[in-house]
This record gives sequence, structure tokens and C-alpha cells, in this order.
Amino acid sequence: MPFNGKSGKFNASINTVEIGCGEKAIKIGGENVYPFYTFDAPIENAPKIGVMISDLGLENEPAGVKAYYEGCSSFAEIAQKAAAMPGADFVCLKLEGADPNGENKSTEECMTVLKEVVDAIDVPLVVYGCKNVTKDAELLTKAAEVAQGKNVLILAAKEENYKGIGAAAGLAYNQKVGAESAVDINLAKQLNVLISQLGVAPANVVMNVGTAAVGYGFEYVVSTMDRVKAAALSQGDAQLQMPIITPVADEAWSTKEAIASQEDMPEWGDQEARGIGMEVSTAASVLASGSNAVILKHPTSVATISALIKELV
Repeated sequence: MPFNGKSGKFNASINTVEIGCGEKAIKIGGENVYPFYTFDAPIENAPKIGVMISDLGLENEPAGVKAYYEGCSSFAEIAQKAAAMPGADFVCLKLEGADPNGENKSTEECMTVLKEVVDAIDVPLVVYGCKNVTKDAELLTKAAEVAQGKNVLILAAKEENYKGIGAAAGLAYNQKVGAESAVDINLAKQLNVLISQLGVAPANVVMNVGTAAVGYGFEYVVSTMDRVKAAALSQGDAQLQMPIITPVADEAWSTKEAIASQEDMPEWGDQEARGIGMEVSTAASVLASGSNAVILKHPTSVATISALIKELV
């Protein structure tokens, strides 16, 4: 008796969200199957890769990242080089210098960097905050204004500051809103509901449901993404049908495997290779779990994940 496989194609689908303008704009989401299940239905919008750059420059970056940007003397040149990285689809500017517990840059200083980057590139842009909810409320609201007309994604609105960021990005300046929650399907859904109640259209919302580097409680990330995609597709839950973006670079390059020097841990091998391994394995894992876009920073990681996506979609 012949085996007739059951299709995993669903009637529901993930929302399609467009970021950027013109020919280089990207679309994420839109699929009605589980990640990489192209044998059940075509996946029109392959997962996308972003390259993270920082308003703090290159001083604290791994050697391979510094080498890639060698010769760049301004944020505009760094952004252009990031946009040209083989395998990259968009650029992510992290305004980490605004962190009150770090450099504590003013919003005006950060906006000067943002304006320089916005004017320098023609690829889609993601603007990432400093992870301080109070500072981000001011910072990202102003970023939505400065980048007006560029259809950028503002990461990220949280439960504590979603009103100001969501209203500015999703309503006043017609940008895309990133909804960030902490690896919990109920929190992710609740934040999506709150943002929608502001009047932000679902087609203007992208989720960051949280992540961790592989080996660091990563099973919670996998189970959360699996549950989100299952609820969105098999249950048709419209409040969880937003595509997912995952900032991988920060998590991967802050692990002890990436930080410990070869002198301190000679048995672990080359330090930079370890960081690349953490970044690649984490990115591959979140993509397999349901992420529609990942944010990386090492050229080797970007090239590796780009090749993986091309093979699977």
C-alpha cells in the first residue's frame, strides 16, 4: 500500500511585513508552513540576515570584524561596508552608547549617528535601542522621527514603554514596530494585543520573542518559538501571526566561549572561531525554530547562514 504523506500546509499564514524602500526593500513572513517545510508549500520570502553595527564604533569588536571594516573612518562608511557584506539583506544600528550604565550618550548624539547612517545606505535599516526601557522610550521615539520616510524597523517596544514607541513608530512616522518580550508566548501575545489597541496595523509589527545563545537555556527559546508558530498557523491566532526577528549577535558574542581568551582557555582553541561557532549555531537554531530574520555581525557567520538559507529554501 503506497504511503501518502500528509501536507503540512495551513490555511492561516504569517503576516508579510516590508522593511525599507525601493528595489532593496525586503519582505519577511508570509509563509503558511513550518520553518523550511518547502516540501509542503513554497516559502516566498526566505529568512533575511541583518548586520549589526554600533554607535560605539569598532573598538570592542572581534578581530575578524575589525578587519572587514578596515579603512572605514566614519559611521557612514561602516554602514556602507555592512550593507555590502556578502549575504546581508539589511543593516541594524544598535544605539548602545545611550545606555545610562555605559557611555550615557544623549539622544541628540545618537540621532547624529543615526542620521549619518540613514543618509549613507539604501538597504533596509533596523534601529536597535540600548535595552534601558526608560532611555529607549525617548531614544526610539526620536529615531522614528529622524528616519521618517525610510520605512525602518524600530527595535524594540516593550510592555514598559510600548505606548510612546508604538505610537511614534507605528502611527506618527509610519515605521515598523518591533515588539520585544522575554521568551514567553503569553507575554508575546499580550504585547501584540496592546500594540494593536494603539491602532498599529498587524502588517507594521514584527516580534522579537527573545533568545539566548545555544547552551544557555536555549530550550526555552525553541519551545517558545515552536508554540508561537503552532498557534499562529495551526490555530489561526491572529495575534501571533507577526513575523519574528532575532538579534543573535549580542547573545552569541557575550558568552564565555566567545569572551575567554585563548591564553586563559587554551584547550578551547581559537577564541574568534568559538564566537563564530556560537553565532552560527544560534542563528541556525532560531531559524529552524521559526525566526524570519536574524541579526549577526561577523562576516563568516553571515556568509555561512546565507549559504544555509539558500540550500533550504
